[in-house]
Amino acid sequence: MPTDADLLGLDGRVVVVAGAGGGGIGTTVTESVARAGATVIAVSRSPENLDRHVGPLSAAGLPVVPVAADVSTDDGIATVLDAARHTDGDLYGLVNVAGGAGPSTWMPSTRVSRSDWRELFAANLETMFFMSQAVAEELRVSGLPGSIVSVSSISGMNTAPLHIAYGTAKAAIVAATRTMAVELAAHGIRVNAVAPGVTETPASGTYVESDPDRDRRAIAMGRRGRPAEQAGAILFLLSEMSSYVTGQTLLVDGGLNLRWTHLDADNTSLFLKDETFRSAITRWGNA
Repeated sequence: MPTDADLLGLDGRVVVVAGAGGGGIGTTVTESVARAGATVIAVSRSPENLDRHVGPLSAAGLPVVPVAADVSTDDGIATVLDAARHTDGDLYGLVNVAGGAGPSTWMPSTRVSRSDWRELFAANLETMFFMSQAVAEELRVSGLPGSIVSVSSISGMNTAPLHIAYGTAKAAIVAATRTMAVELAAHGIRVNAVAPGVTETPASGTYVESDPDRDRRAIAMGRRGRPAEQAGAILFLLSEMSSYVTGQTLLVDGGLNLRWTHLDADNTSLFLKDETFRSAITRWGNA
């Protein structure tokens, strides 16, 4: 009977997680991938965050190598690759979590400056692309198969009112994922992405308040996601369990995208004013 590690196919391999130190999705992915048998190069530009969030994983005996590097720069990427080369095992995977957007980036599209636009594209799209490019080339030259998974966003799969630069950058990650998947397939390298919905992370907590009533109205599953649920999807796409999947973006949003903005909590249109009709079409749900 194969074990979970056998099914995942990560035992003895090296996986880079860029953006591992935030205490949210990246940190959770680092732990999940390490528990699956891989040695994880856990990257953050903040040594303090590495100490705080990744240090306990190493102290618990998990195969995690903390690396302080800014992957938005060529020097930072070179530092990461050097660490991977000096780690036991073959380089196999990359998870691009680094990116995001602070509260100050929310604004009407008419107010977005060139510097706002460039900053969000650099933090999200450029970091994802050049980190993926470097790892893919390392794998290609070595003749090794691999798997790259990037974090997009539901904002890149739909409209992103008042957050156009972030949403467009995340949509570009989806486009880059598809093109790289085609180019790299012949080298045995798969490229996929996940698009999280609203997820409970330290970063999102800075501007998304807890509101269970709102979550029930907006999200089909009635709640926000947890980092472990994003990590599970990422681990699937990274691993051999998805060995015939490439160029895809998996929405992990609890059904947030399924709820049209004009739907009420009972899934009926807010435009329905006839309560008798509303009651009739929802009766099965109350039986």
